[in-house]
Formats: sequence, C-alpha cells, structure tokens
Amino acid sequence: MGHTEADLAQVLHTGPFHLALRAALSVRGLPLQRVQHHLAHRGIRVGVTSLSYWQQGARRPQRPESLRAVRALEEVLDLPGNSLTRLLGAGEQPEVERPPSRSYRSLLEVSDTVEALLADLESPADGGLHTVGHHERVSIGAARELLGRDSRHVVRAHRDGVDRCLAIHHGDPGCDPARVQVSALENCRTGRVRRDRESAIVVAELLFDTRLRAGETYFFGYGFEDGTGGPSAEYVRGFTYAGGQYVLQVRFDEGALPVRCRRFSQATTGAPRGGRSELTLSGRHRTVHLVEQGVRPGILGIDWDWD
Repeated sequence: MGHTEADLAQVLHTGPFHLALRAALSVRGLPLQRVQHHLAHRGIRVGVTSLSYWQQGARRPQRPESLRAVRALEEVLDLPGNSLTRLLGAGEQPEVERPPSRSYRSLLEVSDTVEALLADLESPADGGLHTVGHHERVSIGAARELLGRDSRHVVRAHRDGVDRCLAIHHGDPGCDPARVQVSALENCRTGRVRRDRESAIVVAELLFDTRLRAGETYFFGYGFEDGTGGPSAEYVRGFTYAGGQYVLQVRFDEGALPVRCRRFSQATTGAPRGGRSELTLSGRHRTVHLVEQGVRPGILGIDWDWD
C-alpha cells in the first residue's frame, strides 16, 4: 500500500513504531536489502529478516545494538532525529492476546520449503492473524484429481497494522505449481506468489484494503485452481493457532465416487492419526464434511478410499 509524505508525517507523530518504519520505507522507496546495505556502511549489521519483523510489528528493537540501528535508520531514511526512537518509548496499545500456536515444522513435511518461501516474501513467523471462522470447500474431479479449493475466512488481528494474509497450497504428487491459479474472491486482492516445483507448494499473498488494528476482525475469500496432480486420497489442513470454527466440505465428481470416507486428526505430521470417524457420502450432493468448533493447534482432514 502506497504512502505519501503527509501519511509519513502523521504516523511519525502518532505511531506505532512499525507502521512509521513501514511508511518511511515506502515513501523513500528503499527495499530492505538496500537499507541493510546502508546500515552496513555505517558499521551496523542487521539482517533483512529482522528489519522485516520490525516493520511488520512481529518484533520490537530493544537491545542496545538494535536501538543504535534505529537511530541510524533515521539518517538512512532522512527522518527527523529521534522520530523513530521516540516511538519505541511511547506507550502503545497493548497487543491482543494470541492463542496458543505451533510452528510449520510440526505441521508440514515440507516445512523448510514453506519457511524459505515465506522468508522470500519477507513475512514474519507471526503474521499477526488468527482464525475466528474458516469454511473451506474442496472439489475432486472425474480423474480423482484435486480440481481446486476455495475458502471463506474470518480472522482477528492480534497486533496493529496487519494488512495481508499468506495462503499456502500443497498439491498432490504430480502437481505442477506453475499451472496452479490463485483467485482473490472477496475483500482481498492477489499480491506476490511464490512456487516450488519439487515440493508442489504455492504461497500466495492476499492483500487487504485496510490495515487492521489489534482486536479487529476481517472477512475475505480466496481460492486455488489446481487439477494438475495425480489421484487424490485426502485433504489435510494444518493449524498453527488454536481457536475458531473450521468447516471442511469435500465434493466428488458423480463419475468418481469413493467407497469410504473418514475424518481424522493429528497432533503433528509425524504422529499417528487419531480421532477417526466414518463420514457418509450424501448421494444427491456427493459431499462429505466435518465441523470443528474449537480448533486446536495441529492437523485436521478427511481421507477416502477409491477401491
């Protein structure tokens, strides 16, 4: 989202720190790599990841060397002296309490790839959002392939300034990520998209039209069109945060109906599957679904047998 000099002057006056830093970077047109380069010329070493965390509000500069870097940033970004440093000492609105969370490493076998793609998008580990409600619909085609999925998602911000969400699609074996299409369906638009062919991963940035304050909710919809992989035998959703309702519906083509469907849960990707229960396929609509009222960190899904 673009900023003007007037926007920058306002947020330098009101804070919070991370929004002021983000506005300054935008107005000056400096990517984080160039900022890091300018700081290094001043003898200050700060990683691009740290700078990204600062501007996202995921972390605050607190250590002496970090505060020295902030004072140097005021020079690099041609800001009034003490304008950023002052905001670090100002009383800012406390963050909304985050639900318990879990890392991608415990939820995805390809977590290293996902974390690398997120880093390429300069995304902090904590995106600042947790789920209030999520309704997901999955379509399986006549060749038993995953045709696509769409989501209607309600999130709540647990810190100020959040204006985007990252959606992750993991295709079935044989998936060609280059052919997977991302759609922004409601109250968002598609930003940057990153793909990894070997792991069949697509990470898409969904941009909101507003910046959320801590505690605010936001409703948006998005989808992935796939159809490039081999036969699908399950759909799995990992949850990094606890809380909120999740509804998953799987629809099958009338020419390719499974003989058995089950819901399941897992604590981590390497743990045994439990919480199994049989799901009855509705004859008319050819769908099965699960509803989880209070999601816990971990994995939920539906699997099925073709023969």
